[in-house]
Amino acid sequence: MLMNMKELLEVADEHHFAVPAFNAGCSQILKAAIETAEAKHAPVIIEVHPDELEFQGDAFITHCVKAANDTRVPVVIHLDHGSSYGQIERAIRAGYTSVMIDASRCPFEENIAITKRVADFVHPLGVSVEAELGTIGIMGNSAEEGTKEITYTIPSEAEEFVKRTGVDTLAVGIGTAHGLYPEGYIPKLRLDILREIKAAVNIPLVLHGGSGNPDEEVAEAVKLGINKVNISSDIKDPFYRQVRKTLEDQTLREPNVIYADAIEVMKKVMGQKMDLLGCTDMAGRYHL
Repeated sequence: MLMNMKELLEVADEHHFAVPAFNAGCSQILKAAIETAEAKHAPVIIEVHPDELEFQGDAFITHCVKAANDTRVPVVIHLDHGSSYGQIERAIRAGYTSVMIDASRCPFEENIAITKRVADFVHPLGVSVEAELGTIGIMGNSAEEGTKEITYTIPSEAEEFVKRTGVDTLAVGIGTAHGLYPEGYIPKLRLDILREIKAAVNIPLVLHGGSGNPDEEVAEAVKLGINKVNISSDIKDPFYRQVRKTLEDQTLREPNVIYADAIEVMKKVMGQKMDLLGCTDMAGRYHL
């Protein structure tokens, strides 16, 4: 069942679990995410980045909305890293129920002004807003926004930001990066900062760059107040590895044959993420 992010994450915050937000830039990822959520009886967030929307077209969001309405588990359709008012407006017209406005690389006051303008515009339409304070790093050729240097979120600024903007969720900088980490590199999350941020604000918090981090740190972050974890590389990498392996048989031509094994590989990873975040069997917490 389709809902907005505020509705979805209020329940997650109350019951101390997080919901995975899978970047679904194609119908195969959408299919895998919905089927896994149904099998796990779990809520799920379908994220589509502006680059993915530009590639797929607005009709893809119509497809996402129908898939959400056709299932009995809670689903949010979310715009990942929107960077302009035009992208926000297009997303709402297309059918997204939640949008992110990312002005995190702007000065603090400008970030507040941009975010508040978006919140004031979309809230009367029943659409939720996510913003970012601090910055997320970037590794490799990730399509998501990021910076070479990570800026950690300052808890006192987070408190002021939330009060002045009215955002529904806040993505925080605690040491993660978009993309896949180099082999041998182990990221270290600043869980001490996360603890202080959660004590300062009263809304659900978001962890971007949720791929490649140690499971024990992610689980601890959920305990400390993370209610949404963005996951892209951890599902796309095994998916396309399997596609490449399947295509070693150069006689294959049919998409349903080429993608079948890759979808199953991806669903296994998605299910593991739902277990890790504690949202398995949590669909029953929602009044659908």
